[in-house]
Amino acid sequence: MSKAISQVPFAQNEPVNSYVPGSDEVKSLISTYKKMWKEKTEIPMVIGGKDIKTDKKIQLSSPQDHQHDFGFYYEGDMSHVDQAIESALAAKSKWNALGWEHRAAIFLKAADLLAGPYRDVINAATMIGQSKNVHQAEIDAACEFIDFLRFNVEFMTDLYSEQPVSDAGIWNRVEYRPLEGFCFAVTPFNFTAISGNLPACMAMMGNVVVWKPSDKQIYSAKVIMDVLKEAGLPDGVINMIFTDGKETAEKVLAHKEFAGLHFTGSTKVFQGMWKMIGDNIHNYKSYPRIVGETGGKDFVMVHPSANIEAVATGLVRGAFEYQGQKCSAASRAYVPKSLWNEIKAVMEAQMKTIKIGSPEDPSNFVNAVIDKNSFEKCKGYIDRANLASDAEVIIGGTCDDKKGWFVHPTVIETINPYYESIVEEIFGPILTVFVYEDENWEDTLKLVDTSTQYSLTGSIFAQDRYAIDEAYKALENASGNFYINDKPTGAVVGQQPFGGSRASGTNDKAGSKMNLTRWVSVRSIKETFVSPKDYKYPYLG
Repeated sequence: MSKAISQVPFAQNEPVNSYVPGSDEVKSLISTYKKMWKEKTEIPMVIGGKDIKTDKKIQLSSPQDHQHDFGFYYEGDMSHVDQAIESALAAKSKWNALGWEHRAAIFLKAADLLAGPYRDVINAATMIGQSKNVHQAEIDAACEFIDFLRFNVEFMTDLYSEQPVSDAGIWNRVEYRPLEGFCFAVTPFNFTAISGNLPACMAMMGNVVVWKPSDKQIYSAKVIMDVLKEAGLPDGVINMIFTDGKETAEKVLAHKEFAGLHFTGSTKVFQGMWKMIGDNIHNYKSYPRIVGETGGKDFVMVHPSANIEAVATGLVRGAFEYQGQKCSAASRAYVPKSLWNEIKAVMEAQMKTIKIGSPEDPSNFVNAVIDKNSFEKCKGYIDRANLASDAEVIIGGTCDDKKGWFVHPTVIETINPYYESIVEEIFGPILTVFVYEDENWEDTLKLVDTSTQYSLTGSIFAQDRYAIDEAYKALENASGNFYINDKPTGAVVGQQPFGGSRASGTNDKAGSKMNLTRWVSVRSIKETFVSPKDYKYPYLG
């Protein structure tokens, strides 16, 4: 029991290293990258705090060099899912009883470890396993994950401090209990920070977790577990498993003690899991919490009053950073005819200078897409656009898989506002542009709102304030994160709570207190100081 009301350290966003050429920080990171590149890493599952090895070893290869073997992980089966659930439930009572300050201290220590001795390690692991350049790895694996940990501690204490008013003679209070049972975290390949945050934020609120990371993100997932262990996370609180996704979901979501799902990934998979939960609803001890951030087809809407250079830069950065493998990436743009030729010219000039290759060279802006399936998917969209009558590849369009899975930044222009690449999520470095007649501004706003199933992020570029206001209102439900004169990606923890609706998710806003409320169950307590001794109220005389 706590004997003080503690003030946690004030959360501030972790400063982003610039990695300017020749700096000590870039030399240190690249040195760590080269060292880790040469190593053969062995990655076990972690269940109940123990390293779990199996007879099935799965080779790890890097997207930028798919022939390079940098180690292996041990794949588990359904018996390991059972073990993970049992370990989580066994740890629950003691973890729940631990004072919130002690939980907070663990995750604050993890943040400091990431900011210090593990910074190069987690960034390099992300560069090797997920093909992120030095900047993308820094803002994700280090800074955003650190921010999640520190701000969530602050959000947690803010939440705990929210208490009801009390009337004369009574004391009202609430406590924020962890969910009854265990939680399940399913995390994606593209953001190390998301993979760390989804299980960590649930655990911070007193929950126990079974965590299944993407098989394409296992290297940095290992680093996350190493950090949490060193920070003092007790055994069994977070259990990391490498098992078949479908079978795992079927087993976990059928368990009577299943209490919550924290998911980031594809819309289709999330919808399938939601259906499983619905089919099993009568089996559960309590109604599970379901939180998901899924697909996106994020827009850039350009008004005739927009700044040419700002639009071009927003499109190049928004569409091609991290090879477009962000659920928030700029994937479709609506540009007025009066500006298109100038915007296109600036984009062409900028894109001619983009270097493509391994993250080992910090001057490479674009690296490899995650795997062969992603490569083939992107190539398919490009090939079909080259043959289409209502679309054409106007910039880029080159693909090279000889050494790594490299898809060059590509711009497709279409005359069909429902062409496949402007309405379907691609998750690669492909931007599709629809050029509209200036006088069709209002109709185009309606098109942006209705032409896809998604509602994650979007942006408006305009100098005309009336136009900004019009887009702001017309696109109210078209995105969960709306940007004015900026690219539709790059949300910062504590500044832009992130999430969308429609087919993009439940909009529970990672990076804010709103998300943490999903992982607690509130108990309301009323204490009466002097209890009545007679049933009669005054009206009875």
